[in-house]
Amino acid sequence: MNAATSAPTSAPTSAPTSAPTSAATSATTTASPIEIKAHVLEKAKTESLISPRFYTTDYAAMDRIDVSSLRAEWDTMLAEYEGDNNHDHFTRDDSFAAEIKTLPPELHQEFLDFLVSSITSEYSGCVLYNEIRKNVSNPDMKALMTYLTRDESRHANFINMSLRDYGIPVDLQALKATKAYTYFKPKYIFYATYLSEKIGYARYITIYRQLEKHPELRFHPIFKWFERWCNDEFRHGESFALIMRAQPHLLKGFNLLWIRFFLVAVYATMFVRDHTRPMLHQAMGLDADSYDYRVFDITSEITKQVFPLSLNTNAATFRAGLNRLLKARQQFDAGAARGGVVGKLQQAAAAVSGAVNFVRLYLHPVKRHDLPQQIRVAPAW
Repeated sequence: MNAATSAPTSAPTSAPTSAPTSAATSATTTASPIEIKAHVLEKAKTESLISPRFYTTDYAAMDRIDVSSLRAEWDTMLAEYEGDNNHDHFTRDDSFAAEIKTLPPELHQEFLDFLVSSITSEYSGCVLYNEIRKNVSNPDMKALMTYLTRDESRHANFINMSLRDYGIPVDLQALKATKAYTYFKPKYIFYATYLSEKIGYARYITIYRQLEKHPELRFHPIFKWFERWCNDEFRHGESFALIMRAQPHLLKGFNLLWIRFFLVAVYATMFVRDHTRPMLHQAMGLDADSYDYRVFDITSEITKQVFPLSLNTNAATFRAGLNRLLKARQQFDAGAARGGVVGKLQQAAAAVSGAVNFVRLYLHPVKRHDLPQQIRVAPAW
């Protein structure tokens, strides 16, 4: 869609039919195309602790959200959505397909996994926002969710075009129908989605800046779109920041424990997931540890606008905890691969180890700070 006024009334069911397919034959690996397609499509449907999820919520409670205490800031933000400065960004030029190159088998597989995880995350947001839009009458929430649906549908379809290049487009309508849905109260949606949008910005801008300095390492043209793309994510996070600041009870008392939980869960999930893709980071000249901690630093700085606490991700003890969590995940996967009784016992032991180490990360001392009077921040990284 080219303008805010023409935002979709429902999430698109598939990628645009104009997506080129010529690159598919040049992107082969040692695995057969059928095996690769089966793996990728199964990855999209897989439910695990580190896979993106689909959500539903309490629409009546969402309908009662009141942002009138921040009316000026809210209306300014909606005007930005209306302006739609990215309406022409998610369009591929002729050079896009020409830049797609054959990748080494391991990098090819990790890149496909990255695209599938990304499209699942983007589309889950699209579905959630669209369902909220359809089930509320609150004009502020309805307007916001319409714009968010528009943006996330663009993102998902743009990624799907790249999957189509490899002959593996994801059937988004089927994904919507087959994925399990997790019920979250609105406040959990706010905490989780705010963090997801802000950490998404930090991830994309860090990759973009790295490849801006080293264009020779840009092995796929999609990365050239990341700068303006991640500004969408940043603005989405700003929306949820305003919602939470307009409901101050969400940011104090017992709710601080939930904020702490979601911070640990989102950071730990990212750390573990990124370390399953070593070739992807290596190809971009990134060390997974350094990349993740850079993303954590950016995200923690941004979230000071709304969260009165942040994780001390630079502490040696916190980093050691993440490494133990990663090791538990690796042991769990090894048990799954081994199978049988011994494999199941190995998985059980790894699950206990992972749970214990997650609790230790949760109890790790945090940084506390006052909330700023100026709520909104600019994407300055």
